[in-house]
Amino acid sequence: MAETPHIVSDVMTQTVVAVGRDAPFKEIVRTMEQWKVSAMPVLEGEGRVIGVVSEADLLPKVEFRDSDQSLYEQRERLSDVAKAGAVTAEEVMSTPALTVHAGATLAQAARIMAVRHVKRLPVVDDEGMLQGVVSRADLLKVFLRSDEDIEEEVRRTVVAYLFPAFSHAIHVNVHEGVVALRGHVHDTSLVTVAVRLARAVEGVVDVESQLTGGPARPGEPEARGDAPV
Repeated sequence: MAETPHIVSDVMTQTVVAVGRDAPFKEIVRTMEQWKVSAMPVLEGEGRVIGVVSEADLLPKVEFRDSDQSLYEQRERLSDVAKAGAVTAEEVMSTPALTVHAGATLAQAARIMAVRHVKRLPVVDDEGMLQGVVSRADLLKVFLRSDEDIEEEVRRTVVAYLFPAFSHAIHVNVHEGVVALRGHVHDTSLVTVAVRLARAVEGVVDVESQLTGGPARPGEPEARGDAPV
């Protein structure tokens, strides 16, 4: 069967820039500028994440500095107006913090980022203690995997699994992360399974299937699916 997907702890950054809940507004800005980050976890105690402060949280300080908006309009954005008057991280942060566990799969982390429109997530343990930060760039690291590594894993965890006795009849080629599968199979229902499992291998960009059913060509062995699915 295919290997366990890579998890967040495999790609996250463990050295994290963070601030305490009482950090002054200007200190937050200075820290972001110094470390070239656009968001930071806000911590309390021994490192429990209680919120996240981002550039978006800080911008109302500029937007509403000399605003003459009507009271009604301000009420429509009451949260932003409150942040405009904030002087500490606790007052300006977004809470509860949107986090992910170190054991989450990369797909799960990517889904959270996409749905919630965030660029990075604090990584926490079961007690909410900060363990690292995972960013969009971290999740893309899997695509730096070599074609040779991907091909070896596809052969071992997909082809050899589905067609253990005839794996030599299936040809696997990987170029720029795109997996090409070619050969004859006895059970055509396994074609979609093979494509799905190959696509789940970390670092695969796409899968092109040229697997066909029916009798094998003269002199070419036929792959039969003898493995459970």
